[in-house]
Amino acid sequence: MKQICVILLTICALVACQQDGAMYQSVDVATFAEIIQDSNVVLLDVRTQSEYEGGHIPNAILIDVTQADFLPKCKQQLPLDKTIALYCRSGNRSKKAAQILSQEKYTVVELNTGFNSWKGEVEK
Repeated sequence: MKQICVILLTICALVACQQDGAMYQSVDVATFAEIIQDSNVVLLDVRTQSEYEGGHIPNAILIDVTQADFLPKCKQQLPLDKTIALYCRSGNRSKKAAQILSQEKYTVVELNTGFNSWKGEVEK
């Protein structure tokens, strides 16, 4: 069932959010929590190191979207054949990161309200 949801959400991503040719899906907390349970999804935190150390979703990879080397690091660490589920603090930086990655042909889902709204487990 989870795989079906991820597949459907991925298909929806093709029509969900589109800015400057970039396409990604913006989802609520409950949907995001379900999506990141899939083993074919890579969880990406795009906040700063200090924000990450203050608490993050377990198993999240940290790549700060505000750093100049954001895209090169993503290309090194993130597989193109998996969905990238990303988040920031409030949803603003994650939309920027989602746009950047979707332009590079990544399949992207972003948490529209950010870590501030996260109700699940947190790791420090």
